[in-house]
Amino acid sequence: MPSLDRLQQELGSEAFEVVALAVDRTGPKAAKKFLDDIGVKALALYVDQTTRSGSQLRAVGMPTTILIDAEGREIGRLPGPAEWDSADAKALIRETLETSAASN
Repeated sequence: MPSLDRLQQELGSEAFEVVALAVDRTGPKAAKKFLDDIGVKALALYVDQTTRSGSQLRAVGMPTTILIDAEGREIGRLPGPAEWDSADAKALIRETLETSAASN
């Protein structure tokens, strides 16, 4: 989560948002406490108390990161943790944004 928070701080814009979805029956209060406890500042709070989104998104484990383009198409998926604020990850996202902007 901290790397996703840093990614949102650096690349967040009208064209890109990190959507961290808590799939948890404990609700928004617990999710907010978790984000506060780990020092997350830039991520918006999204919670699915039904826990249905995990199966709808075919997320086999948590965390699962799904990259979705402006048209709502899945263009990448990575199950498991990752350093999303690494130079390689940011380069991938910037390239994807540039490609998407050029095709529109």
